[in-house]
Amino acid sequence: MFPGAHAATTPDKPAVIWAPTGEVTTYAELDAAANRLSRLLRSAGVQPGDHVALCLENHPRYLEILWGCHYAGAIYTAISSRLTSSELAYIINDCGAKVFITSQYKADQAREIADEIPAVTTRLMLDGVIDGYASYEDAVAAQDPAPLEGRIAGTDMLYSSGTTGQPKGVALTLKSEPLETAPHGVAAMLQLLFGMTPDDTYLSPAPQYHAAPLRFMMGTHVSGGTVVVMDRFDAEDYLRLVERHAITISQVVPTMFIRMLKLPEEVRSRYDVSSLKSVIHAAAPCPVPVKQQMIEWFGPVIHEYYAGTEGNGFVYCNSEQWLAHPGTVGLPIGCTIHICDEDLHEVPQGESGTIYFEGFGATFEYHNDPEKTKKSRHPEGWTTLGDVGYLDPDGFLFLTDRKAYMIISGGVNIYPQEAENVLVTHPKVVDVAVFGVPNEDFGEEVKAVVQPVEMPADEEAAAALAAELITFTRSQLADVKCPRSVDFREELPRHPTGKLYKRLLKDEYWAAAGRSI
Repeated sequence: MFPGAHAATTPDKPAVIWAPTGEVTTYAELDAAANRLSRLLRSAGVQPGDHVALCLENHPRYLEILWGCHYAGAIYTAISSRLTSSELAYIINDCGAKVFITSQYKADQAREIADEIPAVTTRLMLDGVIDGYASYEDAVAAQDPAPLEGRIAGTDMLYSSGTTGQPKGVALTLKSEPLETAPHGVAAMLQLLFGMTPDDTYLSPAPQYHAAPLRFMMGTHVSGGTVVVMDRFDAEDYLRLVERHAITISQVVPTMFIRMLKLPEEVRSRYDVSSLKSVIHAAAPCPVPVKQQMIEWFGPVIHEYYAGTEGNGFVYCNSEQWLAHPGTVGLPIGCTIHICDEDLHEVPQGESGTIYFEGFGATFEYHNDPEKTKKSRHPEGWTTLGDVGYLDPDGFLFLTDRKAYMIISGGVNIYPQEAENVLVTHPKVVDVAVFGVPNEDFGEEVKAVVQPVEMPADEEAAAALAAELITFTRSQLADVKCPRSVDFREELPRHPTGKLYKRLLKDEYWAAAGRSI
């Protein structure tokens, strides 16, 4: 299924509701706009399998762009609107885009990179124009809304966040299947696990360019539901929208749970969230106390999964399973999990190691990076995302941390996620990053950088708060796992998807110590 199929039966049904203004795009309007863009792309020389890049903020026309690319059989790369100009140009060139679509919001960067993307033959801009870019609105409006003949379904090729080295595109296989019959894996998952039907309304509070929200929004359209899109996440606004639109399904990240739980009780209780039947979270481990409180608040409608843009495996649990195994990310579905040591040998149950997936069926490569592709493979053919975890006696998976973030202090392996999960529950903490910094005697020591609810007024207050947080952590974790020192920042470098750019902080501290990682 695709929007055009629903436009034929329910043309006036809302497909997209732009939350900031309440603007509605019906299925008929979405399908017509996507058809026009697909024709524009074809006239620009885009054939099935060719690449299109887009970079813009959350936007009411974002989904028509995705579907227009999909209708044209293109491989579409949605790029983070937070990247620097050099990062943006790198991805456009690396993916081999023939067409680049952006917006007035990105005009300064679009101007900067215009001469650095020579392979792009067509540049389009929404909400205004600058030299070298044509008006998206005018170009699309000039096209026929009738569908292309013999349509092949496109696919995405999304890039890793690039916290270490250059970001890499996750290239999935384009199967050249007819648009009308091509399956959509995420839509099938939404229907099977979360009971999505055409009657559902899905709230997306995340950046539209990120893999999970992009695929979940499109999966909602495949299912015939309505997507409500926030321009950015705000905890109280999220609750307001749930009540206003009787939201039934939503996907969030743990930092959003934390922000909602830190709202005053009178604000939290102001909104009716009883319409929710499935609130799905992923992207990062969720601290146990946070998830317990969310289940108490929202009810047993919290679902969790662990997967990646690579689509090489899937792990899932519902609220009941999680309550029986607190801290788990779930059981594997359609695949087998192997936990391996540094020598690629499987470790005994209960021991931590690198997580490998077997048998999920999806094949991927890191675009233009055979070495990274090779490192993601086990000799048995299994694949990994680079995460560390262990299996309990019932086969439930628990994430320990990313392998790259492990701290080695005096020969002891420390996974900073444990300390982060404790510290973020402290009432004076908004956000936290824990990582290793140089120590002459032990190699590394544990450092915490905290975004407090209120910045300390002076050094004395900062020292007192740091001592309070260290004591709090030591009350729940072994001393070796706890920070030796705490620094404070107004804000941490966290991506809107919930991903913490810990490497940026770690690099800063190691450089200040005159050391390299």
